[in-house]
Amino acid sequence: MPLQRLLPVLFLLTSTGIFAGTVGAQMTKGEYIETYKYIAIKEMKRTGVPASITLAQGILESGFGNSKLAHIAKNHFGIKCHTDWKGRTFYMDDDTKHECFRKYRSAEESFIDHSDFLKNRSRYRFLFDLKITDYKGWAHGLKKAGYATNPKYPQLLIGLIETHELYQYDKPGKIKKEDDDVIASLHNKVFEFNGIRAILTKKGDTPLKIAKKHGIGYKKILKWNDLSRRSKIKPGSTIYLQPKRNKGPKKFHTVAGGESMWDIAQQNGIKLKKLYKRNLMMEGTQVKAGQIIYLRGKRSVPPVHQKSNNPNHIRYHTVKKGDTLYAIANRYHLSVEALMELNQLKDSIISPGDKLRVK
Repeated sequence: MPLQRLLPVLFLLTSTGIFAGTVGAQMTKGEYIETYKYIAIKEMKRTGVPASITLAQGILESGFGNSKLAHIAKNHFGIKCHTDWKGRTFYMDDDTKHECFRKYRSAEESFIDHSDFLKNRSRYRFLFDLKITDYKGWAHGLKKAGYATNPKYPQLLIGLIETHELYQYDKPGKIKKEDDDVIASLHNKVFEFNGIRAILTKKGDTPLKIAKKHGIGYKKILKWNDLSRRSKIKPGSTIYLQPKRNKGPKKFHTVAGGESMWDIAQQNGIKLKKLYKRNLMMEGTQVKAGQIIYLRGKRSVPPVHQKSNNPNHIRYHTVKKGDTLYAIANRYHLSVEALMELNQLKDSIISPGDKLRVK
């Protein structure tokens, strides 16, 4: 039962959104704890990672759910891709530029992967010999095992646990309603995104069931969400209870692996037809990981992954001294991967005078 986009405060963004660092209303520490404590307890029962540690790490690593990584990639623990990761990815600057982070379909998926990450790696194995209530031992052990580079990481975790009394969740026998019914109740809660009322679906939801539950015409639910009568919706999908907008909450969207144009339209509360039109794409055309999709404004030429017979659509950049692939890609609203693919580059080495295709 994935938990994704549970509270309206996560979505009350300004027109520039998190990318510009301005948020209309942010999740508080208290709201974060109340929202995710049941998942933390559930994961503690499953794997033995103390709920207090999970919550403290989530608060610290995600800015209690408000960081760019948590908002876009649903990654609450800052876990990078590593060589064994086969799932979706998200790139952003961290210790170095353009680092690869794991991207999840829901916050719960991130919590589960965090537990498994600790449970299945040998360097963290000694932690599971500690008592589940020894949050101080776990905090120091995580630093010792190399989870974080900040020398004050243990003190930061311990401070959060003691300030917010998170240690109480390490004794689930004293917690009421920490079962799946509580988690399930968080689904189908109406929130607002991009100024539109919406819900997060749970397992078994269909457009017809949603329409009946919320007193809305079945055909309207289909129309507003770009669905057909044969469409199936996955748990954790955003379904709108009002018409979507003609533009999204931010200017661009970088396509993640496995995403479709419908996914992007639903994630950003924008009509699918308008999304295709803004990007000069024929309806039904799909996208590739790393591609930049316009949510506001309009492209002047088709995207690099869509074929065009018009030679005027081709544009080049002449490499100057000091240029890097990252800087060039950023200038032309491309990902590094898209720029390399467009120019069939096998590595990131470029020299002054080189001509790179950017459109």
